[in-house]
Amino acid sequence: MNDAALDRFAFAYAQHREAEGRGYSGEDLLSLPYLAKGPLARQWAVRARSFDAFMKHVVRPQRARFGRPLRLLDLGAGNGWLSYRAALENNDTIALDVRSDEVDGLGAAAALVERVPERMRCIAGSFDSIPLNDEQVDIAVFNASLHYSSNIQCTLAEAARVVRRGGAIAIVDSPFYRSEQDGRAMVAEKQRDGPKTFGEHASVLLGRRSIEFLTQKRLARASAPSGLRWSRKRVYYPFWYELRPFTAALLGKRPPSRFDLWIAERP
Repeated sequence: MNDAALDRFAFAYAQHREAEGRGYSGEDLLSLPYLAKGPLARQWAVRARSFDAFMKHVVRPQRARFGRPLRLLDLGAGNGWLSYRAALENNDTIALDVRSDEVDGLGAAAALVERVPERMRCIAGSFDSIPLNDEQVDIAVFNASLHYSSNIQCTLAEAARVVRRGGAIAIVDSPFYRSEQDGRAMVAEKQRDGPKTFGEHASVLLGRRSIEFLTQKRLARASAPSGLRWSRKRVYYPFWYELRPFTAALLGKRPPSRFDLWIAERP
C-alpha cells in the first residue's frame, strides 16, 4: 500500500472507529481495558481477560527472568492503552501504529504519555518496517493487529528482528479459526455486510489487502523462516462469550473465532 492509500485507509478507519464510539478520553481512556460502563463495556471485558493473560504469562515472567524493567514494543498500539498499563509496572514501552489521529490513534496516546513520560513513547510507523535497530526490545506484542498484516511472514520476521534473543513475541486479540474454511466464511460475511457496517468508507476499508484471520497452520508456516515456535495459552473469557460456539452450532452458523494468547521465544 502506497503512502496515499495508507493515508486514505487511516482516515477512513479513524472515522469508522469514532462512529463506533471508540474515541476515549479522560477517565475512560485511563481505565482501559477495564472499562466499566458504556455500549462497548462488554467487548472490553473480553479484551481485559486477554491483557491479564498477557501480563501473567509474558510480561511478568520475562521481567523475573531478566531481573530488570523490560523494554516492550506494542505493535498496532492504537491509543496506547496497553503500553500505558505496562509502563505503570515500571517497564519502558514503545507504542507503534500507522495512525496518529486523536480518535484512537497515537494522537490520543499523548494523554497517556504525559502521565508516564519517562516510561512510554510513541512512534508512527508500520510493523512491516519497524523503525528500530536489531535486538532493541525484550517483548514485541501484536495488540489486536497481526490480522491486519498483508504479509504475515514479513511482519513476523520484522518482530523477530527487533526482539533480543531470549525475548518474547506475543499475539493478543487476533482471530484464530480451527480451519481455513471457517476463516474464509468470516471474510465472505465481512465483504457481504461491509456496505452496511462501514457505510461511505466501505470501499476503502474493504479494499485494503490483509490476511484477516489466522489458523495454527498459517502461523506455523509463516513463522518457520524466523525460527519461531508458538505455544497457546487459553484465555478464559466471560461466560456469555464462552457460549458463542454452542450458540453458533444451535443456529447453524459457522464456528466463531478464538482470541487466545500465543507466545514465541526469540531464538
